Amino acid sequence: MFQKVRKSGTVRFSLRAVAGVRKACLAGDFTGWQPVAMRKRNAVFSITLPVQPGRHEYKFILDGRWQTDPDHSRWAANAYGTVNSVITAPPKGRRSSYPGKM
Repeated sequence: MFQKVRKSGTVRFSLRAVAGVRKACLAGDFTGWQPVAMRKRNAVFSITLPVQPGRHEYKFILDGRWQTDPDHSRWAANAYGTVNSVITAPPKGRRSSYPGKM
């Protein structure tokens, strides 16, 4: 799941912790596809990152396994024969909230 947060130009990504998962990361075109560790609190992994306005692709990495966002159903095919989750970050200064569309 993702949501625009109060600080302009940032997006909060979160994922309910699955039993047995010890480490969660997020990677997307906005991180250069480099995994960034997420923090676990109250059975939820989350991270807030700067994201430029526009369309972006991302995936979660749970204990080394790449997966799409289970709470979001917008996807795009990738070069590896799988799909990535897709968000559209609004222009700075415009607020948008999840659940639903961004």
